[in-house]
Amino acid sequence: MSARVLVVDDILPNVKLLEAKLASEYYDVLTATSGQEALERVKVDSPDIILLDVMMPGMDGFEVCEIIKSDPEYAHIPVVMVTALTDATDRVRGLEAGADDFLSKPLNDTALMARVRSLVRLKMTVDEWRARETTASQLGVIDETPTVMGEPVENANILVVEDLDFEHEKITSTLAQDNDDVVIVSNGPEAMEQVNNKEFDLLIVSLNLETEDGLRLCSHLRSSEKTRSIPILMVAEDGDMSRIAHGLEIGAHDYILRPIDSNELLARVRTQIRRKRFQERLRASYEVSLSMALIDPLTSLYNRRYFEVHLQKMLQQAKRNNKQMCLLIMDIDHFKAVNDTYGHGVGDEILKEFGVRVQDKLRSFDLVARFGGEEFVAILPDVSEEVAHIVAERLRASIADEPFKCAAPEGQVDVSVSIGGTLVQPDSTATVEELLKRADDSLYKAKEQGRNVCVFDGFGRLDPAQYKPAPRLFIED
Repeated sequence: MSARVLVVDDILPNVKLLEAKLASEYYDVLTATSGQEALERVKVDSPDIILLDVMMPGMDGFEVCEIIKSDPEYAHIPVVMVTALTDATDRVRGLEAGADDFLSKPLNDTALMARVRSLVRLKMTVDEWRARETTASQLGVIDETPTVMGEPVENANILVVEDLDFEHEKITSTLAQDNDDVVIVSNGPEAMEQVNNKEFDLLIVSLNLETEDGLRLCSHLRSSEKTRSIPILMVAEDGDMSRIAHGLEIGAHDYILRPIDSNELLARVRTQIRRKRFQERLRASYEVSLSMALIDPLTSLYNRRYFEVHLQKMLQQAKRNNKQMCLLIMDIDHFKAVNDTYGHGVGDEILKEFGVRVQDKLRSFDLVARFGGEEFVAILPDVSEEVAHIVAERLRASIADEPFKCAAPEGQVDVSVSIGGTLVQPDSTATVEELLKRADDSLYKAKEQGRNVCVFDGFGRLDPAQYKPAPRLFIED
């Protein structure tokens, strides 16, 4: 996963060391050597994550973090404070300033990279919801723009999986300060019973359970549909860093080390509650306020009006983030013949199932819309040329390789699709109309070449043998 990382430290060797480590993992690294320069970089370059030193002359890291988190435009960017300070008071101060984590030097490379990857994944999801919310605002259906730090932290429902009795009282009394409703269980089966019967805002899971593997429980909670979007805070020992890193990789959001400091626990819990409520507010505001005029009533996909506004927004975002994107136009082959042969009722069934299959093969932050009739479009942000080709071929094969079950006399109908694609470079000056024409011209060439094929602008026809569909290409969000 590519990402732009801003490293802020007034000591140049520290900057160079972090830059080398991140570059070796193929991150795009930006640097700043002062708080003011960091703020300027944030505004100009819009990084995906910030690694921020605390002890800097003039404006220290705490102040820089507070300024970033107070700006609605940049408050969603994850900030990890990196410092030689080890006192719990300093960690709490950083977290209360809005930092997403506070790592002490010397850095554990495994933990650092796992933390960067997990926060970048979270930001990508938030970015897409923010983009959709902004699109709806431009269409006049949403007025309010929420911020992370403005979210309330009180009255959360929290499940704690911990089998040490002395920790129960500390956790419960700490979270009582925010009037949280805390449920404590001692094992995985009890935890699953609770989450199946009650909605929770946060899951706190001990990795040191005596009778089972707490990390395996985290994995199960993350993969379960019921708990997939609930943040997980791991509790672990100082020697568990490799397991903590694994936990972050599989989707846990944060961790705290024993002995648990009450103030740090409260700060980390508040961070997760704010973030969850921020994402929920974005999602609810978007879903509730978005009028049905922007949704295709048959497929429940976005319609052309919404798509064109959103594409313009994504072009701006791709340019700002210096990331390539892809535009696909898909046309169901010989669809008129389907309607003429089986009737419009069967045709509608085909259209609805087509939309489902396309969405199933894309990431949650890719966007699919019905452009009109039997024509569909998709936006794939942050993809390489190779990945765009693989995705297009996978979409084509998912349609052609399995008949569509429907009310036709035979019980099913064979369907294929022609796909035209174009890649959009970050520095592209093409308009929405020009990009759509490029993709549409490629679609026309796909039809000319026999249909049921993919053609990309500037590349030509894809050879299916080179882009065989593989197991799901993208990591689940």
